[in-house]
Amino acid sequence: MVDTTERFFAGQTAHGHAAPGDKHASGPISFSVEPVSSSTIDAYSQLADSTVAAPPQRAEWLAAWAGNVNSDCVFVSALQGTDPLFAMPLEVVREGLCRTARIPGGSHANGSFFPTMQAFQSRPDTGLQLTAAFRALAAARPDIDMIALERLSPCLDGLDNPLRALPHSDSPNLALAADLTGGFEPLVDRMSGKRKRKKMRAQLRKFEAAGGYRLIRAETPEEAGRLLSALFAMKHERFRKMGVADVFAPPQITAFFQDLFTVAAKDGTRRFFLSGLEVGGKLRAVSACSRTRGRIICDFAAFAEDELYAASPGEFLFFHDIEVASSEDISLFDFSVGDEPYKRAWCEVETRQFDVFFPLTAKGHAATAMRRAKARAKGMIKNNPLAWRLVRMARAGSATKSAPAEND
Repeated sequence: MVDTTERFFAGQTAHGHAAPGDKHASGPISFSVEPVSSSTIDAYSQLADSTVAAPPQRAEWLAAWAGNVNSDCVFVSALQGTDPLFAMPLEVVREGLCRTARIPGGSHANGSFFPTMQAFQSRPDTGLQLTAAFRALAAARPDIDMIALERLSPCLDGLDNPLRALPHSDSPNLALAADLTGGFEPLVDRMSGKRKRKKMRAQLRKFEAAGGYRLIRAETPEEAGRLLSALFAMKHERFRKMGVADVFAPPQITAFFQDLFTVAAKDGTRRFFLSGLEVGGKLRAVSACSRTRGRIICDFAAFAEDELYAASPGEFLFFHDIEVASSEDISLFDFSVGDEPYKRAWCEVETRQFDVFFPLTAKGHAATAMRRAKARAKGMIKNNPLAWRLVRMARAGSATKSAPAEND
């Protein structure tokens, strides 16, 4: 953990003057590396509120992650004078023989976009400045071997991601979203509207016969806790049947999401919220969502595999969630990463997120090469329908032979 702030300067001479030929230097850019604390989170929150930031880069996400999962988190920031230009929260983790700085949240953080001011985004030397920021991190934390920034959004709410100025590669998984700019009914009409409406009528009849239904948006911490507990139970059962590890099972991960969604329900910001479908007094489907200025993101969802499984309660809940989103001046309903049939039933917008791997040490160079090769291999498999189908068949086969808890 860093105990003091380390500052470094770019675009200037040793005497602090602008370097020759730097037409954009209205003052030196300094880089700071600071530990995450209540005071630095408060300052970061002001920056994130003043510009565009993805949900995994919100202050409440960082506070919940650092408080429950990993306290070894730092801010890498750039300032011009006293004006902030960007801030990048990172967590430090041990991965094999290397220590890596990554986006807090690990595989739970998708579509990341760090808060960056327009003054930095418009610079032609953003790549050089970001490189200087990473070198500042290396000087402040020489124990870190590599920076791994995965599943970065290429753009968000009309702004391009400046991290694309660095060497990068496509993420293996495609991200899908439904376009709401024309309204809900035109979207339904474009996406097999007749079939969707017919199925909706059949679902309503089944739900009424099962004791009636209720759509829920968690408005209190108690409601959020109930919906999230049901979602985790559904996820656990689903993963067990698939024969894969339950990524939500570790107690610290459960506590992180409980904090994130219950605090959001309490403060009323609704940046993170839960919706659910209850039939016959039992929760049958739950979705966990986040929002930015222009989109709602379905981060994860689950449905009960019980007697109403054939009625597709998850599809029913998505229909409702997308309809509500279209009434809230939202342009995209984002299903995040993963190409699945239930997403294709709504989505026309495809986005390829990207990864940045930046080595800081000799070990980091080797680890970076391995990570890039692994990402390319995953991309080749997941973008080959036959190969991906064979992988899924192999997973399903292993589930019938081994204890689910032992499968990954």
